[in-house]
Amino acid sequence: MTLRGRLTAAFLTVVLGPVLAGAFFVGSAVTVVDRSRSAERLAVAAAAVRTSVDALCQQLRAAADAVALTDNRPAAAGQVVSRGLAAAVLVTDVTGRVVHATPDAPPAPWRDCSVGAPAAGPLWALAAGVEVRDTTGSPLGTVIAAQPVDPAFVARLAAVTGVAVTLLDGSDTPVRLRHTTEPDGVREAVLAAAGGLDGERVVGTADGRYIRRVGPAEGQPLPLVLSVPSDQPPGLYAALVAAVLVATLLAVAAAGRLARATTRPLVELAGAADRVARGDLTARVPVRSRDEIGRLAGAFNRMTRETGTYVTALTSSRDQLRGHLAVLGDTLASTHDLQRILRVILHSAIAATGSRAGALLLVDGGGALVAQCTEGLTARTDRPGPVRIPLDGVVGAVAVTGEPRHGRVESAAAPPGEPRCSTYVAVPFVTPGEGATRPDGPAPDLTAPATVLGVLALYDRLGDDEFDDDDVVTLRTFAGHAAVAVNNVRVHEEAQRLSLTDPLTGLWNYRYLRESIRREVERASRFGRMLSVLALDLDRFKHVNDTYGHTAGDTVLVEFARRVRGEIREVDLAFRRGGEEFVVLLPETDARGATILAERLGVAIREVPITVDGPGAPALVPVTVSIGIAVYPDNGGTGHQVLDAADGALYAAKAGGRDTWRVAVVSRATPPLREIPVPAGAVSPDDGLPRAGSVQADPEPTPAPRARPELTGPGAAPGAARPAPGGGASSGPHPPRQGRGR
Repeated sequence: MTLRGRLTAAFLTVVLGPVLAGAFFVGSAVTVVDRSRSAERLAVAAAAVRTSVDALCQQLRAAADAVALTDNRPAAAGQVVSRGLAAAVLVTDVTGRVVHATPDAPPAPWRDCSVGAPAAGPLWALAAGVEVRDTTGSPLGTVIAAQPVDPAFVARLAAVTGVAVTLLDGSDTPVRLRHTTEPDGVREAVLAAAGGLDGERVVGTADGRYIRRVGPAEGQPLPLVLSVPSDQPPGLYAALVAAVLVATLLAVAAAGRLARATTRPLVELAGAADRVARGDLTARVPVRSRDEIGRLAGAFNRMTRETGTYVTALTSSRDQLRGHLAVLGDTLASTHDLQRILRVILHSAIAATGSRAGALLLVDGGGALVAQCTEGLTARTDRPGPVRIPLDGVVGAVAVTGEPRHGRVESAAAPPGEPRCSTYVAVPFVTPGEGATRPDGPAPDLTAPATVLGVLALYDRLGDDEFDDDDVVTLRTFAGHAAVAVNNVRVHEEAQRLSLTDPLTGLWNYRYLRESIRREVERASRFGRMLSVLALDLDRFKHVNDTYGHTAGDTVLVEFARRVRGEIREVDLAFRRGGEEFVVLLPETDARGATILAERLGVAIREVPITVDGPGAPALVPVTVSIGIAVYPDNGGTGHQVLDAADGALYAAKAGGRDTWRVAVVSRATPPLREIPVPAGAVSPDDGLPRAGSVQADPEPTPAPRARPELTGPGAAPGAARPAPGGGASSGPHPPRQGRGR
C-alpha cells in the first residue's frame, strides 16, 4: 500500500470508526432486545404447552382409572367417551389381548404420556394406561384411555400459548411436519431451522422468526416446535447502512484531498525507488528541501551509490563461487579419487572465504588429525612430513566436541603441533546423516569423537580480518561435501571389497578369481614370466557336513582358509571357488615352486585336526586336501585354459587316493616359453618340472616338447620324481613376502 493509501486509511479509520461502531451498537442492541423478548415469549409458551399436555395426560389417566374401578368396563368406557374425557378406551387382558375397544378409536400408534424418549414414527394419539388388579393384587389386564393428536389439538395448543405450534412426525432426521399452525410461506424455513435444534436453544430464521423445540420429555412426549415473529422494526438495517455509506463517502473525499496534499513531495522519490527496483542503480532524487523529505532523498541517493558497489562485488563473488561449485560437482560426480576431491574442496573453500592457507584433516586411529591435503602451510609448520595435529589443541578440540570455532590466536599462545596463524576458522564434518554439517542450522553436540570424520581448517583471511559466523556457514557447506566424499569413497571401497570377497572365509570370491587370473596371465605374458595355479579341494568334506553338521563344516572351511593364508606369500592370491573348492594364484612361480607350496599346504592341513562343535562335545576332525597344479603358459594360453588344466590335475589327485597333488600335463599345442635369464639355476632339474630361470645355451628359441606321458606328483608312476624338500613357494625370482595375510 502506498503512503497516500495509508494516510487515507488512517483518516478513514479515525472518522469512520466511531460511525461504524455506533451503527453496529444500534443494530446489535435492537437485535439483542428483540431476541431476548422473543425468547421470553417462547419460554412462556413452552411452559403453557407442558401444562396443557400434562393436564390432558392427567385427564386421560383419571378416565382410565374410572373405567378400571368398575365391573362393567365396556359401559364405563362408553360413558367416558360420551362425556369427552377421552376419545377412545381400550381394555386388554393380562396377555395383552384386546377385550373391549370403543368405536372410532384413533389409529395406532398411541404415545404413552409417561414416556419421554423420541418416537420412532408418526404419532396419532396420546394415551394413559392403568393396570387392573383383583382383590388379591393379581393383574387382570390394562385400561388405556387415548386422545387423538390432530390439527384441532395443535390449534388448541396454539390458542392457549399465543404462538405458532408445529407438531413433528416423531423422527429425529430428517425433520418432517405433521400438523402446524404456521403460515404457508414460513413452514419450510421453520422446519429447516428446527433440524439443527436441540435442548431449549432459540434460533432465528431467515424470514425473521424465532423458533424453539419443546419435547419430547417426561410428562410431555410430543415433539413440538414453537415460533414467534420478530418485533424488530422493518427497514432498520437499511437505514443504518445508508447512514454509514453517506458518512463513508464524505470521509473518503476528505481523506483523499488530505493525502494528496501530503504525499505530493514524495512522488519523485517513489519514481526513483521504482527505477532502482527494476535494476537501475544510477537513479538519483533531487534534494529540494531540508525537511524530513529532503533528508530522505539524500539518504536514498547514498543508499543507491553503496548498493551499486555492493552488487558489483557480490556479482563477482557469486560468479567465482559458481565456478568453484561447478568444479566441485564435476569432481564428485566423475571420480572416487579422495585426494583429488579433497584438494578441490579445500581450494574452493579458500577461494570462497579469502583465506591464505588451509588444510583438510581426517581423524586417524592414533588419536590425531592427519592432513590429507594442504595449501599454503609450508612456511607455517616446523615439522617435516605430513601435518599431524593432536586432539588437545584448538583445531583438535573441534574434532573432539564437534563444534565449529573461529577466532584470533596470538603467536606466543599457538598450540604446539598446529600451524602458525593470526586468525583461524575450523569446521568439523561427520558421517552424512548425523546432521553436524547442515548449513541451515546449528551443529549438534557430538560427544563421541569417533563420529567426526575430520576438520576443515582455514587460516589468516586476506586483509587481516577475522573469520565470522557467515564464514562458518559457508564452510559447513564445503565440510558437508567433504563428509559426503569421504563417506562415498569408504562405502565404495567397502562395497567393492564385499562384492569380491567370500563372506564366510574372507578369501577372494570366484568373481574376483576371473578378473585376477586374466590380469595375472596378461602380466606374465607381458614380462615373460610363469604363473602357477593351484586348484584345492577338501577331501570327503560331505562326510564332515553329514557327521557334524553344516556349522561344523563352516568352521572347517574358515580354519582351512586361515591355514592357506598362513602358507602363501603376500603377492599370492587365494580364492574360494565355491563349496569346499579353492584356488591359489602364484605369480612368477614355476611348477616346482608350486609343488613345494602344495607339499606345505598338505602338511599344514593334514598334521593338525580341526576342532569343531560336535553334537555332544567338541570334536577333532582330521582334514586333508587334494591339489591340482597347472602352469601358464605350459598348460594353456588363457586363464580359463590354465584353470581347466588345474581342475584336471585335481581330479587326477582325487583319483590317486586324495591327500596328494598332481601337476597337469604340458599342452603339446603350446610352444615353450623362453624366460628372462636369471641366476636362479643353470639348467632345469632332473625331475623335468618346468622352472623359472633356466638358461638355454642357444640364444634363439628352440622348440622342445614338454609333454609328459602322465600327470606327475607324489605317488605317480615310477620314474616320476618327487619335489625336493625345502625351498620357497617359487624357485624363480618373485617379490619378497612381507607378511602373512591372516
